Amino acid sequence: MSGDLILAIDCGTQSVRALVFDLQGNLLERARVPIEPYYAPQPGWAEQRPELYWEALCQACQAVWMRAAVSRDSIAGVALTTQRATMVNVDSAGQPLRPAIVWLDQRRTQGLRPVGGWWGLLFRLAGMRETAAYLQAEAEANWLITHQPDIWAKTHKYLYLSGYLTHRLTGRFVDSVACQVGYLPFDYKALTWAKKWDWKWQALPIERSKLPDLVPPTQELGRICSEASNDSGIPAGLPLIAAAADKATECLGAGCLDPQIACLSYGTTATINTIHRKYIEPIPLIPPYPAAVPGAYSLEIQISRGYWMVNWFKEEFGLQEVLLADEKQVEPESLFDQLVQQVPAGAMGLVLLPYWSPGLKVPGPEAKGAIVGFGSVHTRAHLYRSILEGLAYALREGLDRSVQRSRVPVTELRVAGGGSQSQAAMQITADVFGLPASRPHVYEASGLGAAIDAAVGLGFHSDVTAAVREMTRKGEQFEPQPEAHRIYDQLYHQVYRKLYDRLKPLYRDIRAITDYPSIG
Repeated sequence: MSGDLILAIDCGTQSVRALVFDLQGNLLERARVPIEPYYAPQPGWAEQRPELYWEALCQACQAVWMRAAVSRDSIAGVALTTQRATMVNVDSAGQPLRPAIVWLDQRRTQGLRPVGGWWGLLFRLAGMRETAAYLQAEAEANWLITHQPDIWAKTHKYLYLSGYLTHRLTGRFVDSVACQVGYLPFDYKALTWAKKWDWKWQALPIERSKLPDLVPPTQELGRICSEASNDSGIPAGLPLIAAAADKATECLGAGCLDPQIACLSYGTTATINTIHRKYIEPIPLIPPYPAAVPGAYSLEIQISRGYWMVNWFKEEFGLQEVLLADEKQVEPESLFDQLVQQVPAGAMGLVLLPYWSPGLKVPGPEAKGAIVGFGSVHTRAHLYRSILEGLAYALREGLDRSVQRSRVPVTELRVAGGGSQSQAAMQITADVFGLPASRPHVYEASGLGAAIDAAVGLGFHSDVTAAVREMTRKGEQFEPQPEAHRIYDQLYHQVYRKLYDRLKPLYRDIRAITDYPSIG
């Protein structure tokens, strides 16, 4: 082994980062290459050249090697974490056959034959028939099979972005178990591809031969091949250790190994996760996802447009802050924090339901957002604060569901992702939940989680528990303010928790009249 440092590659929605960590979890070097999240050939579509991710990965790695802080000889191994549910079709040589379908894509496949037989009867009895139909309509594979059958026929492997980049790095069609989050026939309880009789093969008619082999996190996926070494500068022959998808590694990098510590991810999709060794469905028939810990599960509730709403606010209402930020050479979001301070907890009764996108079960496929309680007193500042509060309410509701199912109380929060850099968002989180909320010691929590898996796989730490103990620690902590928590608790129970059920019939009527969100 040539050194004792770990190269973690984090391929996100808006950038690709090459990160070098030591065995104590210190970030020694970082290079970031921004990428265009997607382009839209048609309204609602989100596609991107798969090669773009590889090119950005190589640029980020080469930028690291150009700096004096880290030498290539000091790297012992590599780990990869990526955005979830971005799909790539490749031929037998691993060459993309079409643009990647990015997870933000909104196309749907109408008129598919519903799941039948005993499974169909079970879904009908359980009231899950629409959920199964929603999954079928959302699955990218069903769209490809229906609308681009020639591409599907030529497809040798159908891969998540993690599998595509793993093949570019190693030459092998293999992926981590913990990267399987999306619309593929995966058995989330057994943590492997579904059995032949599973209903998922009927809902998603994908040939097993088109799917990669799977490796548990902390085990070796392969070795860096010579071609990848030439492009990226990563030394050939270094082991690539299986990590997990970005939300799972973020949970690990934030130190949330105990199910009593919840990880909130304030990114484009906002999530709340807890890691459990036992298989527990946070919502009946909706599975937990694979954790970055071998054999473990991540109970996750997500708000699909999450902290994207901050960007929405910036574009629609934040011109004043954008111009001022440009003048002061600061980020506009830092000025939005000043807006929040102008408004008391509870935004003077302005309550936001943050379901800007529908979901499988909670919210349902008919879901929409809502802002209620407007009065003449309300300003942009109240609206912005209500966004932060509404997201915190939604994630608290998700945590309540998870705790009810697991019967394991949560006593502490760790918050990662871009939104965690907001002092206002952190304090509101602590106040809404009534729990201490802290940031990880490094912003790059997802990359650190991948490095933790690699450190275990390379034998530097005995297991994930030991690695988390040595490589993670808390950063700044925010304590709940009693008076603010009292206000939030009342609004949460007496107003927020009642909004969705009362608006649901109206959402269904809106969908029936306008076909938005589209009926599958």
